[in-house]
Amino acid sequence: MTATTTPGRVRSATEVVQGPTWALMARSFGSLLRRDVVVTGKDLVSFVAQVFLQPVFFLFVFGKLLTGLGYTSSDFSSLLFPGLVALTATVTAIQATAFPLVAEFGWTKEIEDRLLAPLPLWVVAAEKLLFASLRAMVAAAVMFPIGIGVLGSVPYRAAGLGLLIGIGLLGSLVGACIGMTIGTFVPPTKISMAFSLIFTPLLFTGATQYPWPLLTHLRWFQIVTAANPITYVSEGMRAALVPSIPHIPGWICVLALIGSLAVFGIIGLIGFRRRAVD
Repeated sequence: MTATTTPGRVRSATEVVQGPTWALMARSFGSLLRRDVVVTGKDLVSFVAQVFLQPVFFLFVFGKLLTGLGYTSSDFSSLLFPGLVALTATVTAIQATAFPLVAEFGWTKEIEDRLLAPLPLWVVAAEKLLFASLRAMVAAAVMFPIGIGVLGSVPYRAAGLGLLIGIGLLGSLVGACIGMTIGTFVPPTKISMAFSLIFTPLLFTGATQYPWPLLTHLRWFQIVTAANPITYVSEGMRAALVPSIPHIPGWICVLALIGSLAVFGIIGLIGFRRRAVD
């Protein structure tokens, strides 16, 4: 008994019964990832505008303009920059997962091509998460030369490089899982409204523009902020780049992000499986 899976290749009876081999799964996974990278390269202008426009204006207005006018201190840019790197990484991952999934499950039906690949559903979902995370990490890394261009210099510590990369990776993965949750549970007709309702609270309760420990005088807002995963990305970035500024300890940020990754990862995979089966 034989069954054809891809042009030029015939699967054996063992593969049909037992499922695809690890080698075939790896090749298929790589093909899906390469396809997403190529598509992003062809749409590079849109990617750059979507990812960097808002952070650049934030840096310029709050870090450069207001400081030059004397409305903020010269140290504010050091406080702001790690938060904007965190925001860029997380929001980029959310957008890179949510919007494509809404389109692919909604009207383009491109997800059907991926589901026909010799891969389990969870591997197809994992490829989506990995690609969104890689895209977010690239966006976060590019923020450093942009920050130097806008501000003249950015905070950096070689000793904090490991924590910086770890927090950036975890924040990107959490953002991708949040995006998968949104993209699979929100109906296509409601995605614009949902993003408006979700993005604004994420932006202003993520400790991107203020240190979380200094919110003790506003306890209710500190509690609300603690429920936002971006808070731990921002505070972890500050722990890595500017430890002199009050911040949540890095190890607490790592644990909080791992917990967020588990919660949103499970919910996102459940949503992906539900939509895929439907």
